[in-house]
Amino acid sequence: MEDRERAKQVVNACADFLLTPYGLRTLQERDINYVGSYKGNFNQREYALHQGTVWAWLIGPFIGAYWYAYQDIETAYTFLEPFIDHLTNHGLGTISEIFDGNAPHRPRGAFAFALSVAEILRVWAELERARYSES
Repeated sequence: MEDRERAKQVVNACADFLLTPYGLRTLQERDINYVGSYKGNFNQREYALHQGTVWAWLIGPFIGAYWYAYQDIETAYTFLEPFIDHLTNHGLGTISEIFDGNAPHRPRGAFAFALSVAEILRVWAELERARYSES
């Protein structure tokens, strides 16, 4: 199987089971261990971190994989659009650490998380370089 075809399969599986507007869930919703909200006492929140919570920084590797697989830069950019609202209305110019796995994917954890910001900037710069190298 060609590398790009395999990459498409992986990207499609991630999109089908893990992708949200604000990153990737750590566990798919259909799993019996899925926890859709990051709330409760310390132990409940710690458990939820890797049982369905959305990590914003994971959108960077996802977009990179999407771009590699599909070479569709316009669609790749659309994965960044929800962060514009978040930056303006929730993050006060920054990006949260995590989001609930369930819609409406409320921001949780640290309201300003360097890894989230760094990955959004990294993948945006990668797409910009690709866009301008095509022209």
